[in-house]
Amino acid sequence: MPVARRPLLKRVLIHLGLLPFLIFALFPFYHMTLTSLKKDRELYDRHAVPLIIKQGPTLEHYSKLLWETEFLTWTKNSLMVTILATGISVVIGTVAAYALARLRFVGVSSFGTGIFVTYLVPTSLLFLPLAQVVNWLGLADSKWALILTYPTFLVPFCTWLLMGYFRTVPKEVEECAMVDGATRIQALWRIVLPIAIPGLVCAVLFAFTLSWNEFIYALTFTSSSEQLTASVGVTSELIRGDIYFWGSLMAGAILGSVPIVILYVFFLDYYVSGLTAGAIK
Repeated sequence: MPVARRPLLKRVLIHLGLLPFLIFALFPFYHMTLTSLKKDRELYDRHAVPLIIKQGPTLEHYSKLLWETEFLTWTKNSLMVTILATGISVVIGTVAAYALARLRFVGVSSFGTGIFVTYLVPTSLLFLPLAQVVNWLGLADSKWALILTYPTFLVPFCTWLLMGYFRTVPKEVEECAMVDGATRIQALWRIVLPIAIPGLVCAVLFAFTLSWNEFIYALTFTSSSEQLTASVGVTSELIRGDIYFWGSLMAGAILGSVPIVILYVFFLDYYVSGLTAGAIK
């Protein structure tokens, strides 16, 4: 075989090796899309082929979801809660991560470990005490209850994520700024943060995804239909006892994934740069 063709063959073999992982990752979306486009009589036909559409696609499940439920209201609630909770958490996490990565004080390493351990505590253990706090503040059955409680797991996550990234930023660049008269906060705002944009974008994407998909807090702290988020509203409306409206459920899953897909498509370069530069170090 000519030497010039060997690199091409190597690249082809590498891509073929990635093909099973690509199929594994995309198959759930393929199956959800097919289910959302199938007619009910084909969905519940035992003899139908599950991986293809034989009786023609339909949009009736999307129509039912959009016009016979409050899906648009739930989506608006999810966007409001997610954007505010993510913004608050990233701001607090950035300041905390910078302090833990740059400042030297008694117990700094213990603080870092404590933040990591806090993030590992599952929400299934925290929602009961947080429910008492929410009721005490008078925020029960309110979107503000979610905006208040989501940072309890987003702030530790963002802090731990950004600590590793800030440690990869050379100290000399901010020390030069402080020699020229800048304060610590000015050095952070004007020097460090512009350098750390890939890490910040990475933290925002992860925090947005976590809060968008969160279910336990949203199920516990909200109950009225006008306050529900999309993850809770779709399941509570389209699962009634042992009856599952699979077509509309899958339509809700497809539409609910659109904001996440848009974010990752537009910020993919920053996301990859943040990961490869040490954002999850």
